Amino acid sequence: MTGPAPLLVADAVERTYSLGKDVTVPALRGVSFAVDRGDYVAIVGASGSGKSTLLNLLGALDRPTAGHVRYEGRDVRDLDDGELAELRNTRIGFVFQSFQLLPRMTARDNVALPLVYASTAPRQRRARAEAALESVGLADRMEHRPTELSGGQQQRVAIARALVTEPALVLADEPTGNLDTVTGEEIMRLLERLQAERGTALVVITHERGIAARASRLIELRDGRVVPDAAARSGR
Repeated sequence: MTGPAPLLVADAVERTYSLGKDVTVPALRGVSFAVDRGDYVAIVGASGSGKSTLLNLLGALDRPTAGHVRYEGRDVRDLDDGELAELRNTRIGFVFQSFQLLPRMTARDNVALPLVYASTAPRQRRARAEAALESVGLADRMEHRPTELSGGQQQRVAIARALVTEPALVLADEPTGNLDTVTGEEIMRLLERLQAERGTALVVITHERGIAARASRLIELRDGRVVPDAAARSGR
């Protein structure tokens, strides 16, 4: 008897970039792994190892040159632009190192933005955005703009925005990269708590071994390839 199908599958994924006539650069070379529902995975590697390229493919921001990325059984290469946008907006949450908040919008409006794209009714948007901000400890910062918030608070807003659509997968790209050590620890604990409470799959892309060691499973990239035997189990 087989178990449930993986949430996300990368199957022999390759991504090559063209730099001009007859000049190509391979960024990913035959990368394969799966992410189950509720999984907590760290993808670790040095600068230039292919982490950012892989993030773009896992988040349906790009298509592979060869191989397949399947999300809930759907091959990303078969989806049109509208279907890709819907997938990104409703099923995948993104947390970036640079927060990527709109400076003129309040915390509430930043968090509600994915719901605007999903054509959610205004009253429901507001209620869900406020609930998401409360879940990350920012009930008293809803009317503040990004410039009025600390780095840690901005990242909490970004996490709330990632979770407001109740996605099955959250991709966190260097989520502590712009934060001091203490604040970074707080952010990781928050991500882990919310992931455990909601059963969301969490994939953290990082170059920091200490951050990667927190995950249940580790995938190491080197020169665009998965390092053999790098997958490891570790208690949190």
